Amino acid sequence: MILSPLSQKHILVVGDIMLDRYLWGDVRRISPEAPVPIVRVRQQSEVPGGAGNVAANLAGLECPVSILGVCGNDAAGNRLKKIFLKKGIDPLLQESLARPTITKTRIMARGQQLLRLDEEEPRNLSPELEEKLTARFEQKAPECDVVVLSDYGKGIFQTPGLCQHFIGFCRTRGIPVLVDPKGADWTRYQEATCITPNTAELELAAGSTFEESEPELYQSASAIRHRYELEWLLVTLGSKGMILCGKDESPLVIPAMAREVFDVSGAGDTVIATLAAGLALKLSFAQAAHLANLAAGIVVGKLGTQPITRSELTTAIALSDVQRQSIVASKTATVESARILIKSWQSSGQKVVFTNGCYDLIHPGHIHLLHQSRDTGDRLIVGLNTDASVRRLKGNSRPIVSERDRAAIVGALGCVDLVVLFDEDTPLQLIEALKPDILVKGEDYRLDQVVGREMVESYGGSVCRVPLLQGYSTTQIAEKIASAHRNS
Repeated sequence: MILSPLSQKHILVVGDIMLDRYLWGDVRRISPEAPVPIVRVRQQSEVPGGAGNVAANLAGLECPVSILGVCGNDAAGNRLKKIFLKKGIDPLLQESLARPTITKTRIMARGQQLLRLDEEEPRNLSPELEEKLTARFEQKAPECDVVVLSDYGKGIFQTPGLCQHFIGFCRTRGIPVLVDPKGADWTRYQEATCITPNTAELELAAGSTFEESEPELYQSASAIRHRYELEWLLVTLGSKGMILCGKDESPLVIPAMAREVFDVSGAGDTVIATLAAGLALKLSFAQAAHLANLAAGIVVGKLGTQPITRSELTTAIALSDVQRQSIVASKTATVESARILIKSWQSSGQKVVFTNGCYDLIHPGHIHLLHQSRDTGDRLIVGLNTDASVRRLKGNSRPIVSERDRAAIVGALGCVDLVVLFDEDTPLQLIEALKPDILVKGEDYRLDQVVGREMVESYGGSVCRVPLLQGYSTTQIAEKIASAHRNS
């Protein structure tokens, strides 16, 4: 697999780190005190933001990663350290008494952001803090395959000399340096390997707008690449994809991969993290950019700041057809990603339906049951047994079709909204984690045989049995194929 060697690589991320806090709730009325909505908070979640999200994306790809940055000597800083350690990220955080940990709290309801509260004191680093960062950088960078500089304009790169020192240190050692830029003056990024701006950031650096003119955009990108002596410039164009500008080559246009854009939060972090991973794997810049584009198409289908995962990207890579890649990538989800998306659907009043199965050698009976399941609510989640789970349940000759391909086939059905793999013999743990509104099984099950029934009913959900399409069985199909093979 293309991503497998990542576990033997190491990437260093340097930049402005922050804590992203989400308060999830619903709105039922307007406050009598002021014309503002009252949000009843149901759930709280915290994730690394800024450069921390770049590191989280690399950790999601199962690539060893270290994060170098500044945090406050406060509760938010301690929380960030714990989150990094839990994700397997090596936190090289320097504490500052003068700079509280940057914290951004987002109030979410009905799948939308109502308000954001920022706690920060952006200022230039003290000489003592710069010395500490430089020492840690020079100690760690030589061990790494790629260095990422994630500039969020919060102070760590406001001193041009520090940024230039990092770039020069890496250049003399042949370590690629990727930069996510901020501001109009890119002098501090001079001679970086690659900078990854979006269109607005490129316009700011160029001092002009492009007004949908692709030739003008290409010319400006090429001019900026030469001005700052960059080897590459990768410009993200939102719904139009990306363009990659390199030495003595025409720009490479990479079409967008997203099937449905749900939230663009953190997409730039995913791009630079996946680009770094690709370069660590010794892919060409064009190959790494295509990989980053594919990853961006996955994360914009998620709500809130959520990193890419190796399983999501591996599933998408494995499919040869570009359109099918984006469909399956946006539908196959980890349990945590599914939980957050389900919460957003439920907060907007949609009923979430859950059913499960092996779906090996999918046949009309399967499709009939899935359509019947979707008809009972607004969104359909399919719990899919992993290959190991199927073997325990069906024997060593099963499954016939791998979990990756089964997920691809089920995810390609229009009635299915998400596919989530589970490794246990039953979906009980998955049902407990996702908390669907409606649990569906075929009418060949009695109510007392439906796994998860008591749990779903305990929080007010319901269980539904739907009619089966008679005459179809995976076992019978497999036996028929085996018999035909024996007689041939």
